[in-house]
Amino acid sequence: MRFKSQIRNVNLLAKFCASLASLGQIAWCRLNDEDVQFTIIPDKGSQVWSVLRPEMIFDTYILQSASPQNTINLEVPIQALSRALKSALGSTSTQIRLTKKNNVPMLSLTIVTNTFSSGNNVVAAANTARERAGAGAFDFDDNDLSFNETQGEAARERETVITQDIPVKVLAMEVVERLHQPRTPEPDVNICLPPLTQVKTISERFTRLALATTKTSSSVSPRLELSANMYGSLKISVKTDALNISSRWTGLAHPELDPAFFPDMANHPTTRMKELGGPNGENEAGWSKVRIDAKDWSRVLSVGRVCTKVIACFINEGALVLYVYLPADEHGDEGDPCLTYYISSFDA
Repeated sequence: MRFKSQIRNVNLLAKFCASLASLGQIAWCRLNDEDVQFTIIPDKGSQVWSVLRPEMIFDTYILQSASPQNTINLEVPIQALSRALKSALGSTSTQIRLTKKNNVPMLSLTIVTNTFSSGNNVVAAANTARERAGAGAFDFDDNDLSFNETQGEAARERETVITQDIPVKVLAMEVVERLHQPRTPEPDVNICLPPLTQVKTISERFTRLALATTKTSSSVSPRLELSANMYGSLKISVKTDALNISSRWTGLAHPELDPAFFPDMANHPTTRMKELGGPNGENEAGWSKVRIDAKDWSRVLSVGRVCTKVIACFINEGALVLYVYLPADEHGDEGDPCLTYYISSFDA
């Protein structure tokens, strides 16, 4: 079993993992020849299933396993991985590999940074430090030194190598075979969300107002109501004994469904919902609604730091499914959605 790669886009991967880390502590990571998958299934709250093409984040991708497609399944402490990647921001190069130390599997990040300084030293040894993620202790390796020559006051380059070790578990195929994405009905409304920074600002403002005007414990998260129609409108509302407010966006786009995959569009739920909305979409029957946990919703919206487009699929009174797209590659290819969030709706 072998995994080794040079990370080409540390910034993207760091933001990606930070978004996942807001939802849970443990992620299931599946590596194979075709893609890199991260999944978080918390005890409660939203699930996220994500798929990345290796070329989006890796320059080299060496993968060997006895399983089909060289598949390797890992249980990864995603918050530790997120912290390690943050420490690699601005590095000259970052390598990640699967290794074993004291019989414990590790994801090992080797981070190289170069800095320039002036000085009178004739010979300078580059710092090589090894840090275990979260431990805060360094283990200096005297056998791993490089030297740079300088003359007088001339600027010299100093190379620093830091290795972050993240303990992981290797999962057998039979352990993960029973894990599948949730099955949901066809949505009643598909709509492109406004910038998530706007949505997050409004949602958190409503949450604070709800907490300030409710008599229940502040540890109990308020419920936000999200609703949308097939006429480009989205509403976020919150209601308590002393408060009833909402915010509305209009003019939002709806994704076009491919007739090759949806041949019977005349009977599709989105078509029926548009008809129920009436001539201007204001009929109550034309709105699809979900009620979600405000704090969980805020954590989901942290993906706004990395995404360019989000399509929300409303299953009336049932669930909200978000399809999140990452920035297009160098060829302008947006590709398929990289993250899928499943958010259950609460009863009224």
